[in-house]
Amino acid sequence: MPGNHEFYHHDLSLINDTADLYRYFDCTQAAEFLYACVQRTVEQDLPRVIDYLHRHDEAMARIREMIEMPNRLAQNLILFIRQNDGTLSKRKREKEFSALTDEEVRDLESIVQDAFDGFDGPDRIVQE
Repeated sequence: MPGNHEFYHHDLSLINDTADLYRYFDCTQAAEFLYACVQRTVEQDLPRVIDYLHRHDEAMARIREMIEMPNRLAQNLILFIRQNDGTLSKRKREKEFSALTDEEVRDLESIVQDAFDGFDGPDRIVQE
């Protein structure tokens, strides 16, 4: 009879139909975990990412108003200032931003500080 299997292995014997034990796998825990992940993403992560992007765009626009530089360099400037608690490190200043005056650097630092003032998200939400 199909579905009835006899299985013998040393001292273990299985004589009944066992298909119903594994045919309908219970995915409740996996579904609940996935739901919790999606819920956290929608309620917490996405709003922080959107807030970060708005602040980043604001800083980029103000930097472009003040000084002309390639977008990638301006993005690096924002990243470096944020990574160094609101100031551009001496090393980065000398290596990548040596054309800027002290006053320009102070103004750029102020732009980034103002744009991200009160931001409560992680420092590196968005990586390109």
